[in-house]
Amino acid sequence: MSDTSQSLAVSLFSEILIVDQLARASVAKVLPKGMELSHFAVLNHLAQSGEERTPAQLAKTFHLTRGAMTNTLHKLEWAGWVHIRPDWDDARRKLVSISPSGQSARDAALAAIAPVIADVVNKVGEDKVRTALPVLRALRQKLNGLA
Repeated sequence: MSDTSQSLAVSLFSEILIVDQLARASVAKVLPKGMELSHFAVLNHLAQSGEERTPAQLAKTFHLTRGAMTNTLHKLEWAGWVHIRPDWDDARRKLVSISPSGQSARDAALAAIAPVIADVVNKVGEDKVRTALPVLRALRQKLNGLA
């Protein structure tokens, strides 16, 4: 890799990391009281999939350890936002689904987040965002192949 290519790569990833940090902070500020970004991510995933998932599947999806996912799921269960039940076919496994109050909490979070994200997209410009999306998707797919 040439010095120019390496410099470009470092600049790109520096920007991505800073954008990630700023985006997380902006979104976390507007989440409903008691909800963390990790909670929203799991609730949103469960709501979009519409299917039960095992804690191991969720951990893999979010690139977390099983222990970290278990911790998040316990908090979500305590809040009443997910149901965790035994897998009737395999007693060693559990299945997680979003509860009706979890769906409501996710919807409230999405309603709070949407204007923040829309404002950023408006300020940057929809055309620039559309241009950036394919590049970001390609980077995600390549990085996902490394994991």
